[in-house]
Amino acid sequence: MAIPVIDFSKLDGEERAKTMAQIANGCEEWGFFQLVNHGIPVELLERVKKVCSECYKMEREEGFKSSTPVKLLNDLVQGKTTGEKLENVDWEDVFTLTDDSTEWPCQNPDFKETMTEYRRELKKLAEKVMEAMDENLGLPKGYIKKVFNGGDGLENQALFGTKVSHYPPCPRPKLVNGLRAHTDAGGVILLFQDDKVNGLQILKNGEWIDVQPLEDSIVINTGDQIEVISNGRYKSVWHRVLATPDGNRRSIASFYNPSLKATIAPAPEIMDPVVKEMNQAYPKFVFGDYMSVYAEQKFLPKEPRFQAVGAM
Repeated sequence: MAIPVIDFSKLDGEERAKTMAQIANGCEEWGFFQLVNHGIPVELLERVKKVCSECYKMEREEGFKSSTPVKLLNDLVQGKTTGEKLENVDWEDVFTLTDDSTEWPCQNPDFKETMTEYRRELKKLAEKVMEAMDENLGLPKGYIKKVFNGGDGLENQALFGTKVSHYPPCPRPKLVNGLRAHTDAGGVILLFQDDKVNGLQILKNGEWIDVQPLEDSIVINTGDQIEVISNGRYKSVWHRVLATPDGNRRSIASFYNPSLKATIAPAPEIMDPVVKEMNQAYPKFVFGDYMSVYAEQKFLPKEPRFQAVGAM
């Protein structure tokens, strides 16, 4: 099985209805799908690959060699600690970029310029994807974006972050996770993954399935907040990254998330009014409260997270 690949350029042509149906299927049956011909210039994607790889090589690779995951793995292999596998760390080098980043993690001026341009393009793509979700769910155009941007003022603006990760070659990949299995807390996630090195997997029908590398594609997945707004029609999906013995896997994930002050609840428009109370499987909550629960329970089952935030 392979996750769906959708030609996003056909959304504006004669095959619009078919493309919308493919997006609906990707959201309802998979929770993950890949977009090709998404409108982000290949030249920009090439620059993103270059600056992120250079940043890791020049400024971060040496530091990873003395990082906590490396130390803990060495201790396990040498018998200084017991256990079959490291369960509480990830074999990952990571940093995050946000709209209000004042300090950039890489000295190369091309990095800041390229990633600023890339994030601007990704944010526009995220909003187009959310509009397609609105339409497929029978919601007014711009509904999800409006919910995520909880009101006027900077503090109410949706959060747009980009997580730049590298998963270096691991000498004992069976003893550690690249990234532990989890669902994403937020809204819509847009991933520009390595087109050479495998590792990302999603859980479908009890089986782990590879998200196949596909050059210049953007992988889309839905987070917990889209599951709530859609009242469970679009489920956030468990996924993980395997540690691998070969290759340094690059992963650039951008998250279009609600403002921490945004109120999240199932959209009333998609529920039968007669049985609305019975049919509402998810509580109403403030996203900031959800994040405080998620910070403690990221790698645990998600249903208790919804229960906990509903009880706050």
